[in-house]
Amino acid sequence: MYTASGTLDKEQLVIQYAPLVKRIAYHLMAKLPASVQVEDIIQNGMLGLLDAINRYEEGLGAQFETYAVQRIRGAMLDGLRENDWLPRSLRRDMRRIEAAVHQLEQQNGRPPTETELAGSLGMPLADYQHMLQEARGYQLVYFEDFSGDGDEDYLERHITIEGNDPLTLLMDSNMRDVLIQGIDDLPEREKTVMGLYYEQDMNLREIGEVLGVSESRVCQLHSQAIARLRSRIAGAVNGTAPVKVKGRGRRAAG
Repeated sequence: MYTASGTLDKEQLVIQYAPLVKRIAYHLMAKLPASVQVEDIIQNGMLGLLDAINRYEEGLGAQFETYAVQRIRGAMLDGLRENDWLPRSLRRDMRRIEAAVHQLEQQNGRPPTETELAGSLGMPLADYQHMLQEARGYQLVYFEDFSGDGDEDYLERHITIEGNDPLTLLMDSNMRDVLIQGIDDLPEREKTVMGLYYEQDMNLREIGEVLGVSESRVCQLHSQAIARLRSRIAGAVNGTAPVKVKGRGRRAAG
């Protein structure tokens, strides 16, 4: 991995870890709409790999790969954000859903059902479910637009503050605990979807076969679960204490 002069052979490292970039890119594509091109994701990932190589100062090995994965994924997500791949209208729609989730949870002390959410938004259930279907990929930016209707997001509001590393901020804000509790409070079917998707690494079709529903229905359940979790995290960021959900969501329709 080193040249004759004792410096890192960056070209060799790029060749060695290029397959890792592609693997991450194709895994990420499973969560994105068809309009996103995998070549663009890979290109951004390669920039992240080069950044990791330039920044990493210790010996290479397993630790470097762990660090590189973080930089590669970060570069891919940054590229998606810069290209504004998710329409602002959809972002607004999802913020409306999150606000409705928060309001109904505070009001009823339990996760709202889809019918209740559709009614709160003043639309038929079918239209609400279509909105969830269109939201595929929204989960990639968990902290987007937490400030409200403005264009500045949570990470951008804090990253310029000296000494405030985004990861440190999230950990210091007990985001991990909030997220764990939010997942635990999900309706059972949505919790199952999240477990199969993120822990078992199953795709939407496979999850649909397990639950006996269509792939599009799994997509809706996944988007709705993300909306619930974003609502919970937004409450923590904005200083709103999360509601103590009764019954762990078992009465909510899936």
